[in-house]
Amino acid sequence: MGKISQGILGGLSGKVGNVVGGSWKGIDYIRIKPTSVANPRTEGQVNQRTKFAVTLAFLQANKAFIKVGYKNFASRQTEFNAAMSYILNNAITGVAPNFMVDYNSALLSRGLLAGVSNATTDLTFPGEVTFSWDDNSGEGNAFTSDKAMLVVYNPSKNDSIINLSGADRTVGTQTISLPNTYSGDIVELFMAFVSADGRLVSNSIYLGSGTAA
Repeated sequence: MGKISQGILGGLSGKVGNVVGGSWKGIDYIRIKPTSVANPRTEGQVNQRTKFAVTLAFLQANKAFIKVGYKNFASRQTEFNAAMSYILNNAITGVAPNFMVDYNSALLSRGLLAGVSNATTDLTFPGEVTFSWDDNSGEGNAFTSDKAMLVVYNPSKNDSIINLSGADRTVGTQTISLPNTYSGDIVELFMAFVSADGRLVSNSIYLGSGTAA
């Protein structure tokens, strides 16, 4: 228990409520003990935790892609943290407690390289997905040697098949093999480009979902 030896304005020793007093080098001081927030339970805090968990699960599955896709945002933070901030602020939708990632808004890469043109996907054949796109090399800073970066994300397994150095922009197609365990699962498909020297990346685009054969 605290003791006030010289009235309300002086000599507080110990703790009174959330006020802590003491003396240092002959100088009396008081400070306010902060309220514990180790396990906040307000609605806003719980919602933010849920959004964070949803974002974290999505990004963990695509961590290798993000490391390349957000490299230009990693000067004062990690690529993962840059992606976490972007997704939390721009790509989480739903009503509490059912928050989810809005894949259309979820950029897995961000950059100034010319993007993907008229891309499509085909999941017709068992154990694979084929990405196709138009060759737009020569438009802006799009080079013939740019490499496709491809993601097949499986939300039910929180797992992704990732290719960070796919076919050249001029080739216009790339097939990704899928494990047998993906058969019958809904997959979400993303694509971007990276320059041959790895310095530039494009914004990723979401190509929709489909059922793995």
